[in-house]
This record gives sequence, C-alpha cells and structure tokens, in this order.
Amino acid sequence: MKPKVYIASPYSQGDQVLNVQRAIDVAEEIKRRGYIPFIPHLSMLWHLYKPHTIGFWYDYDLEWIPCCDYLIRLAGDSVGADHEVEVAEGMGIKVIHSASELPIRRDCNS
Repeated sequence: MKPKVYIASPYSQGDQVLNVQRAIDVAEEIKRRGYIPFIPHLSMLWHLYKPHTIGFWYDYDLEWIPCCDYLIRLAGDSVGADHEVEVAEGMGIKVIHSASELPIRRDCNS
C-alpha cells in the first residue's frame, strides 16, 4: 500500500475556491511522488449539498489523520490546520511543509 498524506492548509481564510485549488495542486505533486493524498477541502462539495456545523467538519477531518503516514502543513493562517498539526504530532505522524520533502517512490506506479 502507498503511504497516505493528509493535506492541512487554510480553507476559510481568504478565497475558499483558491484554497481548494492550492490543495489539489499539492495533491497532484504528492500523487506524482507515489503517495496517496487526502484533501479535506473537498468536503466543501458535500457541505454545499448537505450542510453540517463547523464542529462536524473538524471532527470528521480529525478522524482521517490517524489513517495517514504524513501530514503536510501548507503556509497560511488556519486555526484548524494548526490543530491538525498538533494532533498529528501527538500521534507521532511526521509533519512536513512541502511535497518536495517526500522522497519519490519508485516502487509503485504513480
């Protein structure tokens, strides 16, 4: 199985669509390096169709962190992403700040 990478970055600060686009762009680089990205930002589509409280989304996202091998914290102010970093560190999950910190995996097709 390929290692999984949780993407923690701003969502609600600034332009939400641009924040989602940035997360997807980083996910593409993570995928090219041979990893499986998890983009919590894509829940925005679910929320548009079936809205939930912010607490629901925070709890939902935190459930995915233990499933990941890495957490990538992208730059920008975000209380939620900062908390996700704290949770990941508490679980011993490696926190990185750029996809380039992930070694390229040659043992699997990306």
